[in-house]
Amino acid sequence: TKVKLMERLLKTVITQFKQVNKMKGVDFTKRLNALVERYNDRSDSAVFADEVLTEVANQMADLLKEINREKQSFKDLGITYEEKAFYDILKSIVRQFAFAYPEEKLLTLAAEIKKIVDDKSKYTDWAARDDIKAELKMDLILVLAEYGYPPVTNDEVFKEIFEQAENFKKYND
Repeated sequence: TKVKLMERLLKTVITQFKQVNKMKGVDFTKRLNALVERYNDRSDSAVFADEVLTEVANQMADLLKEINREKQSFKDLGITYEEKAFYDILKSIVRQFAFAYPEEKLLTLAAEIKKIVDDKSKYTDWAARDDIKAELKMDLILVLAEYGYPPVTNDEVFKEIFEQAENFKKYND
C-alpha cells in the first residue's frame, strides 16, 4: 500500500506539473512508470520482494523530491515558472540537435515566447480558431528567427514549442 499511495501522489503531482511544463512532465511520467513496472515485476521471494518494495518506495520519494526541486528551479534562472517550461524545450532542442546557443539568449527567448503565447491566448476561443493559431505559429517562427534559433531550420523545433504553447494555455486560462 505504501507504494500504491506514493504512486497515486506522484501521478497527481506530475499531472499538475505537466499542465505547465509538458516536456518535463512527460519525462517524470516515464520515470514513474518505470518504477511502477519494476515494482510490479518483483519476484515472489519474500526477501527479494521486500527489498524491491523498499527500493522502489525510496526511489519514488526521491522522484517526488526531484519534482519539487524542478518546480523551484526557475528561481535560480531568474525567470517565471511558466517561462521555465519554454526554456526547458529550447534547452532540450539545443542538446538534441547539438548546436551551441548562449544561455542568456535562451532565457530571453523563453520570456519572449511566453509573451507571444499570452498575447495570442487572450482570445477565449483561441485554441479553436485556426487564424489565431496560424498567427501564433507565425509569431513564434519570427521571434525564433530574430534570435537565430535554431541555427538550422527544423520543423520539429517549431512543433515542440507550439505544442508547449497550446498545452500551457489549455490549462492556464
